[in-house]
Amino acid sequence: MRNISIPVNTSIQGVMVEVYGMGILILGVIGIGKSECALELISRGHRLIAGEVVGIRRRKEDTVVGFAKEPIRYYLEVQGLGIIDVEKLFGASAVRSSAKIDLVIRLEKWDKNKEYELLGFDQKYTTIMEVKVPELIIPIRPGRNIAIIIEVAALNQRLRREGYSAISELDRELIKIIRQKKRKK
Repeated sequence: MRNISIPVNTSIQGVMVEVYGMGILILGVIGIGKSECALELISRGHRLIAGEVVGIRRRKEDTVVGFAKEPIRYYLEVQGLGIIDVEKLFGASAVRSSAKIDLVIRLEKWDKNKEYELLGFDQKYTTIMEVKVPELIIPIRPGRNIAIIIEVAALNQRLRREGYSAISELDRELIKIIRQKKRKK
């Protein structure tokens, strides 16, 4: 488990969006594509919570909230375009002032020597203000549509929260098939 050392009521460099009702904090080095990914998600009907700097505060013992900080609320810096005002471009329904952080997604440059999670057996977590938050690392390489991957990650995390795991279900089905074949022999 990774820890993000953040004091109470502070901020972090990143972007936060709401995707299918899930608050997603997107982290990564400058220039990795956080703002472009958020822009694609907004154009697909999701909402921006905070661009560039995400305010974070702890609420209750098991909840951390991300929020937009003034005066940069609802602005994104998009390489090649400069600063854009998401609320003015897409309307009030494209933004939200705060949301619970349900998932942390770290964007990182693809490293061919690194082993990435392929099956999803183990849920990884990061700790923000002593609260465990599910975390995914998404490697960036040409041709990947990160916005779609984040949409699916949000939906999958909702299912996990409800107790469903696709890999566990597939594992049970495969074991069942193997047992049936053994009985036939």
